[in-house]
Amino acid sequence: MTVKRMDNVGIVVEDIEAAIAFFTELGLELEGRAPIEGDWADGVTGLRGMRVEIAMLRTPDGHSRLEISRFLAPPVVADHRRAPVNALGYLRVMFTVENIDDTLARLRKHGAELVGEVVQYGETYRLCYIRGPEGILIGLAQELG
Repeated sequence: MTVKRMDNVGIVVEDIEAAIAFFTELGLELEGRAPIEGDWADGVTGLRGMRVEIAMLRTPDGHSRLEISRFLAPPVVADHRRAPVNALGYLRVMFTVENIDDTLARLRKHGAELVGEVVQYGETYRLCYIRGPEGILIGLAQELG
């Protein structure tokens, strides 16, 4: 086996405070924040003069992490936040929640918008996509039964 685990998913935002507030309301726990820069960071990303602020958030089960980044330098060169669900590239992050209706009500206070509707997949899940802070696409799933 070559993969030991998936460490984290990264999302680039303009407003890191709003993103942290949104994802902590969802139930993630802020592990820490840090500035990232220097030769090692330039080398791994291929961006010379990179300066970024990151926030690492952990899921309640401790198995997954979300890394939120705000680039200070170099300037952001592309914006995929409002891409439709059939756009090429990374699509979304999916979270399993205890109660999808309660979660939606809480996240709407942080600007979340339902993309389509809440649907039921057989007798297994209730599912929906939402747009979170800055239009980030997020999936929510509630296990049934």
